[in-house]
Amino acid sequence: MIIKEVNIRRMKMMMTHPFTTSFGTMQEKEFLLAEVKDELGNSGWGESVAFHSPWYNEETIETNLHIIEDFLIPLVLEEEIGHPDEVNELFAFIRKNNMAKSTIEGAIWDLYAKRNQLTLAEALGGKADKIEVGISIGIQENVADLVELIRGYVEEGYKRIKVKIKPGYDIEVIRELRNHFPDVPLMADANSAYTLQDIDLLKQLDEFNLTMVEQPLASDDIIDHATLQKAIITPVCLDESIHSLEDTRKALELGSCKIINIKIGRVGGLTEAKKIHDYCMERGVPVWCGGMLESGIGRAHNVALTTLPNFILPGDTAGSSRYWEEDIISPEVVVEDGYITVPTAYGIGYEPNLEVMDKFTVEEMNYTAK
Repeated sequence: MIIKEVNIRRMKMMMTHPFTTSFGTMQEKEFLLAEVKDELGNSGWGESVAFHSPWYNEETIETNLHIIEDFLIPLVLEEEIGHPDEVNELFAFIRKNNMAKSTIEGAIWDLYAKRNQLTLAEALGGKADKIEVGISIGIQENVADLVELIRGYVEEGYKRIKVKIKPGYDIEVIRELRNHFPDVPLMADANSAYTLQDIDLLKQLDEFNLTMVEQPLASDDIIDHATLQKAIITPVCLDESIHSLEDTRKALELGSCKIINIKIGRVGGLTEAKKIHDYCMERGVPVWCGGMLESGIGRAHNVALTTLPNFILPGDTAGSSRYWEEDIISPEVVVEDGYITVPTAYGIGYEPNLEVMDKFTVEEMNYTAK
């Protein structure tokens, strides 16, 4: 296939509820969408998961737009691409900027699957026809509200509950949740809010039989996490520290974690995500798919990735209605009794709803070969 055109949309959508973590609160979500077109007029779609501010990692919407416009699009326009893995190689000389890379690479994966009359899941090698999903819940004003929120999601059938923690909002919160939900699979996500000075506090998590504690220490660390993992029973899961297969190899060799969270944008695209999945599977290390408050386009990519066999822990890919009054795909992603049925249409399996998309589009940019 030859990439003849790339269209970028800057989007702005209001989430149904504010989402609070240890480093801030968000309700209005800005993001980028990419549409790539081939010589036959077929389209593929990808989504940038970078936020407006560099609070998750160093990337932002503005830096993504700069990298996409000035570096990545020129690399793919008029390029003949046999397989999306080649895009990973084309982009390899550009340091980091993984979320920008993933935006374009994801769109090309969607295009490739459609051209070959495959679902994106099939193109990746996935076999599952439905996936288990969990829910990620931000920090609430009081624990009573958190308990009632979780009760609703448990009744809806979500297979795992993830709650955000931070210093001062941690052990007693988890204890209260365990009192109300003794058997629910529960995990705590710290978003790098702690240091090794908090090791005695983090040891207290062991009494709650958590599925994991996610990224408790610094976002760029794998050394101190190894020290922590040796000191606690609760499995440590790494998120922000893992940007590549090489990071994964080092973390596992050091004993820094027992679980890996794979986020497509964070690792630079589906090709690298699949490499990490395969490596972890060979070593018996479970993985799961983390969420970045995606719209339906990014959510569809997560669904497809999660059909790979080593995604044995429920991910953060909740239904569209969890985040949006109106999503930009048709049909929307729906969770039934804790499962999402994998779509059978070619590509990402969901049709971009251009009428809704237009309502939330702030700016459109078109790129063709000069």
